[in-house]
Amino acid sequence: MTDCVFCKIAEGQIPASTVYEDEDCVAFMDIGQVNPGHVLVAAKRHAQDLYALDDAQAAAVARGVARVARAIRAAFAPEGLSVYQANGAAAGQTVFHYHVHLVPRFANDGMRFTWPVQNPPREVLEEHAARIRAALGL
Repeated sequence: MTDCVFCKIAEGQIPASTVYEDEDCVAFMDIGQVNPGHVLVAAKRHAQDLYALDDAQAAAVARGVARVARAIRAAFAPEGLSVYQANGAAAGQTVFHYHVHLVPRFANDGMRFTWPVQNPPREVLEEHAARIRAALGL
């Protein structure tokens, strides 16, 4: 058993508002929301950073990111989408597991992220996740 929260989510040990999952990655909504529809896509294999993934694994995560990004656009109609990778200390985080953030951008929020982020109730996350799953046809 690992102490990595993303590994525990991928293994189903920690419940998450999952919007997409395949054999290589899991996409979910976290309680720390920058904007409605903010999704994290994590490789199912523990990898501290992108360099630790082989070409096939990195491509699989990229496909998951693209598929979920299109669903976010369909579900929330944002003005744009910020996509950035994170993997621990270099990103100012404590989770050392490669993941990609998909953050919808709306006209009224400018281009800045505000911290601390919002912590919406689980019901709100589940409603947002359901909208994205519906857009994915799941």
